[in-house]
Amino acid sequence: MKLFSISRAYSIFLKEFIQLRRDRLTLAMLFGIPIIQLILFGFAINNKPKHLPTILNAGNYSDPFTSNFVHSLSASEYFDIKEMTSSKEASERAIKESEAVFIISVQEDFYRKLIRGENPKILIEADATDPQITGTALSVAQEAFNNAMKICFKGNLDFLAPQKGGAELVIHKRYNPEGIMQFSTVPGLLGVILTLTLVIITSLSMTKEIERDTMENLLCMPVTPLEVLIGKVSPYVGMGFIQLVFIMILTKYIFDIPIIGSVVLLLLSGVLFIMACLSVGIVFSTLARNQLQAVQMTIFFYLPSIMLSGFMFPFKAMPFWAQCVGYVLPLTHFNVIVRGVMLKGSTFSDIQSRIYIIAIFTVVVLTIGVFKYRRTIE
Repeated sequence: MKLFSISRAYSIFLKEFIQLRRDRLTLAMLFGIPIIQLILFGFAINNKPKHLPTILNAGNYSDPFTSNFVHSLSASEYFDIKEMTSSKEASERAIKESEAVFIISVQEDFYRKLIRGENPKILIEADATDPQITGTALSVAQEAFNNAMKICFKGNLDFLAPQKGGAELVIHKRYNPEGIMQFSTVPGLLGVILTLTLVIITSLSMTKEIERDTMENLLCMPVTPLEVLIGKVSPYVGMGFIQLVFIMILTKYIFDIPIIGSVVLLLLSGVLFIMACLSVGIVFSTLARNQLQAVQMTIFFYLPSIMLSGFMFPFKAMPFWAQCVGYVLPLTHFNVIVRGVMLKGSTFSDIQSRIYIIAIFTVVVLTIGVFKYRRTIE
């Protein structure tokens, strides 16, 4: 048995160091992941979202109380009043399409009824599918309402203050009135699990051909790059669909998450998302030279997906640049689709823009994979 030799150990160390230095992707992972995590956690992640899109339904919001209340909400920076309308249909569509988080409805002739002591109401409807988004903002709204009553009704009008029964702020948490966190996290896990498993599986498909020395046989076949990629992806579409159905069953019967909308619409949307994930994996498989690189690329894609998609942290709480990055990721839109169909009963018209974005993403990424595969042939 040979004794330990420092020179031989140093030789092995030198060999590994040279290989590591030549592997640019591994070096990028060593420095890239800490930088990404630092930026995401340091700048993009915020559990107290502000500037939440709000619709104001008020026939006349120029009276002293309403104007003071609305100004207080805007000044708090939690409520960003995007639109003032008297159309209940428009505001209803906005909250179902996740374009608005709050709808503030002021009762007609609110100020006159308040002066007469008729106990008028202001209604705030909140999209509570993600309790993290609405909790703090609703507390701020209640405080702003109380302060507005104190400011507007002093002296002889003190009897109209809220503690005397002069007016009432009604808060309606829609879709998740009890604020159960599982209603937000469990549907989001559907897309997260599909992203991780499908991207990894397909990213390894082409690299396996290279490492098993079967790539030459594949290149000699009379098939086009698009035919190869579609043939590679197709078996995993069925596997992804089975996984999708299985997760939905567990979601329904273990966590008791309701499915208010169409199951068929949810499944079809899921198939489109599966194809988007598979197309990403195929691109990685054409770029990577071995399975380790393919897994590294998957991590590069997976980390921003779970951080910037609104799954772990409120999407609307992120800065604008982070929302722009997240808007490109298919998981961001699939989360909205799943939560919309399951909790809101959203129809195709409510989520069609999200579906179109995922479809465009799939076509663009698959096209990139075709061109990269052609260069591999050459």
